[in-house]
Amino acid sequence: MAIRFEQVNFTYGAGTTLSQDVLHDINVNMPTGEITAIIGQTGSGKSTLIQHINGLLKPTTGQVLIDDFKLTSGTKEKQLIQLRQKVGIVFQFPENQLFANTVIEDVMYGPLNFGMTKAAAKIAAEQALTRIGVSENLWSKSPFDLSGGQMRRVAMAGTLASDPSVIVLDEPAAGLDPRGQAELLALVLELKKMGKTVVFISHQMEHVVTVADQVIVMHEGRIVAQEAPKVLFNRDLSWFQDLMLDLPKAGQFAEKMKAAGLILPRRPLNLQDLASLINKGAQHE
Repeated sequence: MAIRFEQVNFTYGAGTTLSQDVLHDINVNMPTGEITAIIGQTGSGKSTLIQHINGLLKPTTGQVLIDDFKLTSGTKEKQLIQLRQKVGIVFQFPENQLFANTVIEDVMYGPLNFGMTKAAAKIAAEQALTRIGVSENLWSKSPFDLSGGQMRRVAMAGTLASDPSVIVLDEPAAGLDPRGQAELLALVLELKKMGKTVVFISHQMEHVVTVADQVIVMHEGRIVAQEAPKVLFNRDLSWFQDLMLDLPKAGQFAEKMKAAGLILPRRPLNLQDLASLINKGAQHE
């Protein structure tokens, strides 16, 4: 399911003395079945952008097309039920939204809310938990007795149980230890294998280069780049400095090599890429 923003502007408190323009002339595509990462400094408009994908916010002007659904300022609330069955959104620290007595009951909540019978919701919850690797011996436990990584998976299963075509993740690895982060990234790649369109916000460039097919860069409410990671992270260093964005660690190391007079043919995306380029031979300046 493809997502397209067409000349989208968004203003908080439009028409009031407290109005604040947040998004400016957003034109961007997020292809079906791909993973799109959104990066940018805090306050750049990333979270506001993704909240338009399932109608939590509506454009002040312009439109968002999610497959055959058109979201505009005039879209009625009752129409958004259809959209939210197609688009699941998982906010930062989603485990804070867990509330039920057991894992299975928590994951069943979404399907029940969208009109499934209890029996059908239970099957959908079991399938979602299985698909993202939550062991069956945990289903009857309280979600609050689980580890942080397990709780994150349960919260995501609650979104997957309604079988949305689009999964939107806001800083999905925030607060997880390295093992939990690695498991989360593996899950994001698994969602792509399942045919889902995935959109995620991240401040961690290593995560972006690990999973993203394309990267959208936001700055002061505008899209300033939409490129594949290999293209984006080989832009001029000054461009990143102007936007106060970091390079992946391998790219940072390559810049230190460059300062020492060793030039690689391009800036690497990760440590394996860095090792490969070094083995091919760095050029002395």
